[in-house]
Amino acid sequence: MSALPSPPHFNPENVGKIWKVDYEARAREARAWAARHGIPPAADDAARVALVLIDVQNTFCLPDFELFVAGRSGKGAVEDNTRLCRFIYHNLHRITHIIATLDTHTPMQIFHAPFLVDAEGHHPAPYTTITVDDVTSGRWRFNPALAPVLGLSPEAGQRHLEHYVRTLAAKGKYQHTVWPFHAMLGGIGHALVPAVEEAVFFHSIARYAQPEFIIKGNHPLTEHYSALAPEVNTDAEGRPLTPPNDRLRRLVETYDAVIITGQAKSHCVAWTVSDLLEALQNRGQGDLARKIYLLEDTTSPVVVPGADFTAAADEAFARFADLGAHRVTTAQPMSTWKDFPTSA
Repeated sequence: MSALPSPPHFNPENVGKIWKVDYEARAREARAWAARHGIPPAADDAARVALVLIDVQNTFCLPDFELFVAGRSGKGAVEDNTRLCRFIYHNLHRITHIIATLDTHTPMQIFHAPFLVDAEGHHPAPYTTITVDDVTSGRWRFNPALAPVLGLSPEAGQRHLEHYVRTLAAKGKYQHTVWPFHAMLGGIGHALVPAVEEAVFFHSIARYAQPEFIIKGNHPLTEHYSALAPEVNTDAEGRPLTPPNDRLRRLVETYDAVIITGQAKSHCVAWTVSDLLEALQNRGQGDLARKIYLLEDTTSPVVVPGADFTAAADEAFARFADLGAHRVTTAQPMSTWKDFPTSA
């Protein structure tokens, strides 16, 4: 079956807006669409194709929200999601399963301003970079007022902060950044961007497929760009903070193709793919990288005043390709992607 058309309800002009999905109407239309185009249940797929959406949430995808991923065009995530919605609709019959990760935060976390204070008790501004020297010199220190909230002593909180920035530096990770409040659990920014939510729901009903959601980023003592594991996963005493999530590695094992995209290319997407490829290599499964397809025109890097991560994102994706993953775009029919299962 060739690519399907976009269903009549899809309006590209709404991709950059907030609105309520009409679930009942979409459900009726999805079943009619499946009947009209002969779309079978996902369970009948001979070749199983998974689509992984990294943090396609309002907080990153809408221009008026906290961490809109603008890319160099200034409209990055909106343009990305317009293409992503079309991709889902056009390949409704080929996509077996959709997984969406959700960056999930509360106010008192290590990358939010209240976690840190200076000598006068002031919090850092959003986008402040916190270096090892900043912490060891006392320029920024753990906020002792948070100790009882987080179940720590003030001394333990300070030790963890020092351990955290030192570990990031030793691993060659991005330096610790204070982010604006974003993806707040219970808030509208946490939700999937409506146009993509609608497409995922439409796929679910049309294909009788249950979408899957992975929560990440809710531990107060670490940042969690990757869907597999946080940036730092131990406290100052070496105790683990949160169990690694092995779901995506197992997905690559059991599916014929795994397509990955989302926001932002330079951060959560890049670190997820990096951790996934490393997990495969560590288990002697590096050859399974051939099943991974990086959908590049539906993801953008972080570009903010004073920081442009475009080059870092491109370098990461080049490295992923060297390890066996495929770089693809929505402009290329899935049937032309290298090594893609032909029955999909």
